[in-house]
Amino acid sequence: HLSIRRQRQMCIRDSPKGERFTMRITNKIMQNNSLYNINNNKILQDKLSTQMSTQKAITRPSDDPVVAIRALRLRSSVSELTQYYKKNAPDAQSWIEVTGKGLSTVTDILTDMNRQANKGANKDYTSSELSIIVKQLQSLRDEFYATGNLDYAGRYVFTGYRTDTTMTFTKGEVEETKPDYVIHEQGTMADFDSINYTYTANLDGMNASNYDQKNVIEQDVVNGDIHRIRLAYNQVERFDGIELVDKDGKKHNHTADTVSTTADPDPYKTIQDANKDGKEKIVFVPETGEVLFSDKAYEKINTEAGAISGSETEIRMNYKKSKWEVGDLRPEHYFACEGTTTKNGVTKTVSYNEEYLEGKKEKQSIEYDVGYNQKIEVNTTAEEVFNHNPDRDVDDLVTALASLEKIESTWTDLKKVLSGLDEGTADYKEVQTKLEAADKAFSYIRENIHDLMQHTITSIQQYLDDTNVAITDNGTRESRLDLISNRLMDQQTTFKTLQSENEDVDIADVTIQLTSTKLTYDAALMATGKIMQTSLMNYI
Repeated sequence: HLSIRRQRQMCIRDSPKGERFTMRITNKIMQNNSLYNINNNKILQDKLSTQMSTQKAITRPSDDPVVAIRALRLRSSVSELTQYYKKNAPDAQSWIEVTGKGLSTVTDILTDMNRQANKGANKDYTSSELSIIVKQLQSLRDEFYATGNLDYAGRYVFTGYRTDTTMTFTKGEVEETKPDYVIHEQGTMADFDSINYTYTANLDGMNASNYDQKNVIEQDVVNGDIHRIRLAYNQVERFDGIELVDKDGKKHNHTADTVSTTADPDPYKTIQDANKDGKEKIVFVPETGEVLFSDKAYEKINTEAGAISGSETEIRMNYKKSKWEVGDLRPEHYFACEGTTTKNGVTKTVSYNEEYLEGKKEKQSIEYDVGYNQKIEVNTTAEEVFNHNPDRDVDDLVTALASLEKIESTWTDLKKVLSGLDEGTADYKEVQTKLEAADKAFSYIRENIHDLMQHTITSIQQYLDDTNVAITDNGTRESRLDLISNRLMDQQTTFKTLQSENEDVDIADVTIQLTSTKLTYDAALMATGKIMQTSLMNYI
């Protein structure tokens, strides 16, 4: 059988003489043509019906390859934008908001600490009143560091890449794992400060029952400032000395007359004596985590540091600590160190931040993809806000207050004894001499507490400034993220519009076409039915 198209081509031919003649059309040809047209009409009707139900211009790539390619590209773009706008950006926003709330809490705590320090700077306060203030400072300090354990969806927000590790030691860790760390603390000459010390001689431990067994005069009470480096922690088991490191990483061992790691009955007095004799002396105090320098020892290390790399000279203190308390800052967030833990009889040692010792310390930034080639940092690290100094400042106040309470007790006892003696007697004069020495020591120590409170005010203001910088950075990131989110929303709307224009059909237009096609189909059926009712045989 010839195809319908071939039959059509044969319908009209030219004669050999150039005359046109018409080929005979049979009923069969008409039937075939009608069926062909009806089928095409049915295919178009099916296509329009499918478009009506799916509201899409094509159902398979072969329908329109150009539209199909554009659809794939637009769908991919919309999918990426949806991921950025619906998932990544909200996650980043939540992290930033949690961080912002934590920093706001820190600001409130530091403001309260500053208020308490301002109260404590009042010289009219008694030791009992100062004790209340110091206890409040201790409580606020604990809350300050507890805020550093803030988490978002189970991830700690201030601990850099170690989002599964708290910023401070918890009770379970201290009791169960028995952490033991060798710490390599890095600093510079700027980390040196001084501590005021009052030598109270035989006044120490003197009371109403033994005052007559100890001799002391006002000149025996000596006060002065002592150079020191205050380590990040107290209760340190072993101090391995000091290394000076130049800007190229080369170590220069610092030598001194003595580095004592044994319990000195009065290490501060040892330094005072060294200053008096002009000797070079370094004493390590394990209980307080202080490295004390005599004037000559400080002058020597300052000269050596200047000769090596000047202000770029690193002072590295190596020490071991295994006595940890709940709330202590974990050293792996701050220093190069080796931590050893023991749990269920299994000992594990991990080295942290070895790159710090090579001068490659970098911020552990957590970034979110929030757009095409766009990343935004969401985290604030612990060292930006939670350093060790607030804890150590409060420790200094606690130590100074203990000294004040001790000398005040002696002063009070001596005053009571003096009130019971007759003026002008030898005992009266002796007790009065001791009372004058105690009064002198009390004045020195009370003045030292006042100075420490003033120093605490200044330090807390610096911590507040650091926190405000962190809040500003966090707020800047939040503002930038808002702009990005708005842009993502606009881009998503634009791409969805393009996707709709490319893939979707005009329902009204399709409805009209479908109705027209149905009428045409019905008419074709009617005409074909009439044609097929008669044939040439009806007239033979």
